[in-house]
Amino acid sequence: MARPLVGIIGNQYLINDQYPTHAGGTMNSEAVSEVSHCLPVVIPSDPRLVSVDELLESFDGFVLTGGRPNVHPEEYGEEWTEAHGQPDRNRDAITLPLVRACVQRGQPFLGICRGFQEVNVAMGGSLYPEIRDLPGRMNHRMPPDGTLEEKFALRHKVSLTEGGPFQQLFGSTEVMTNTLHGQGIKTAGSRIVIDGFAPDGTPEAIYIKDAPGFTLAVQWHPEWNAASDPVSRPLFEAFGAAVHDWAKKGAEGLRVAG
Repeated sequence: MARPLVGIIGNQYLINDQYPTHAGGTMNSEAVSEVSHCLPVVIPSDPRLVSVDELLESFDGFVLTGGRPNVHPEEYGEEWTEAHGQPDRNRDAITLPLVRACVQRGQPFLGICRGFQEVNVAMGGSLYPEIRDLPGRMNHRMPPDGTLEEKFALRHKVSLTEGGPFQQLFGSTEVMTNTLHGQGIKTAGSRIVIDGFAPDGTPEAIYIKDAPGFTLAVQWHPEWNAASDPVSRPLFEAFGAAVHDWAKKGAEGLRVAG
């Protein structure tokens, strides 16, 4: 039996500052395949190439990946400054309406880092351009030097709401995570529930209230060591279960229609 399809939202890059490419990160594909037990497919995040309607009908779930470019601040009513960093308007044009459509349909998605921020903006929220510049906040950015292991090392705790979906998923109100982001939630969007915080008060885990499907998103990078990490694995397993349920319902609907 064919595995359900998970669309991995890609980012646009220039290889050698010259050759344009779309990429989704090997770790994301590995986590989707090996832990969620779904078939990973990288999506070119460009509205000239794909439409949101096509994606909704072609895939059973989505991973909104991290990436260097940020959501353009115009999407939440603010002017761009140097502090906001490099934007990606093509990705904005795909992911923001995709999130809203998935929420309405009950189609599962998992938001990671930039994807976490996209979920908040899609629901009407806003972002701080640079968390480390705020009084009392720590530097959440990736260490500039070192090995991958050092850059993705667990660096701070996340406190989770007692009885919330993340606490139920992880079996604890406190977990250790990595941290590789510069921006963060300023104001929560409509129906956004902040379910986990870093020690400095930065939102780290969210979901959408009363959504009919899987809408969990995290500010950290769970794709790192997803198969063995005690926090990453249950997150990707739960996402995979939701995707399999969605695919099963779609298959049943086709049989009924036939």
